[in-house]
Amino acid sequence: MESFSSKSLALQAEKKLLSKMAGRSVAHLFIDETSSEVLDELYRVSKEYTHSRPQAQRVIKDLIKVAVKVAVLHRSGCFGPSELALAARFRHKLRQGAMTALSFGEVAFTFEAAVLAGLLTECRDVLLELVASHLTAKSHGRIRHVFDHFSDAGLLTALYGPDFAPHLHKICAGLRKLLDDGRL
Repeated sequence: MESFSSKSLALQAEKKLLSKMAGRSVAHLFIDETSSEVLDELYRVSKEYTHSRPQAQRVIKDLIKVAVKVAVLHRSGCFGPSELALAARFRHKLRQGAMTALSFGEVAFTFEAAVLAGLLTECRDVLLELVASHLTAKSHGRIRHVFDHFSDAGLLTALYGPDFAPHLHKICAGLRKLLDDGRL
């Protein structure tokens, strides 16, 4: 008997369609206003740090694609009990990273790039474990690209330096709102 699942086929089509459409306008359909503002600031930071508009666009586009795909997998009930535990662990680590980033931004002379980079690396590893059997190697590469980019010690040091203070302030304000609203 041939195994056929319309649910699986629909999920594949949805992920494929969303990966092709991961532009700014589509992101606003799936991502709330505050998250969008944080992503816009992360784009500006990446663009200023790398001096490359295409590179900054690529990392944010990859971030949006991954976020949408993971959300689709979660909403579709594709994660088993052990994977849901990993998802909870990822959310906890991401929340911890956001609170650490806020603390570093709000309390002078507390920033440590290695601490924040370590938290982002842990987030990456948990997310890769979560989606190991659900997403392609290309998506795994996107996850690595995003987390490796933002956990770069040079980028983090620049972000917490004086030249990027306006960006950091906006990112921290957005993270604070997301945490307060329970969306992160």
